[in-house]
Amino acid sequence: MPLPDQYLQFIEKFNAGEYYECHDLLEEIWMEDKSDKFLQGLLQLSVGLYHREYGNIKGARWMFGNARKYLSRYQPVHWGLDVSEVIAYIATCEAALPESDTISYAEAKNEAFPLYRLQIIHR
Repeated sequence: MPLPDQYLQFIEKFNAGEYYECHDLLEEIWMEDKSDKFLQGLLQLSVGLYHREYGNIKGARWMFGNARKYLSRYQPVHWGLDVSEVIAYIATCEAALPESDTISYAEAKNEAFPLYRLQIIHR
């Protein structure tokens, strides 16, 4: 089964740090099958990263937790993605979040945060 173009574009946007655009790409195909928790998990991961970028730590924490929950059933590999590795990245993100529910935009931009590059390991 060929992978959807939007999924491949999502990976490119994710790796470029364009998390808002990631949401738009996957939402389109997720809306066709809302029971697909894999797509929903990836959506929530990108939204969590977007929230963190703008200082909404509470929102990021919530999205990361949901992403981990949704993606966990697709381990170890789904659609060519090492889901177990993605879940480990989510745990790293959760550990890197500050204790407070919000931080300023400037603080969020200046704070080092773990990056991860998604890659298709096989098709």
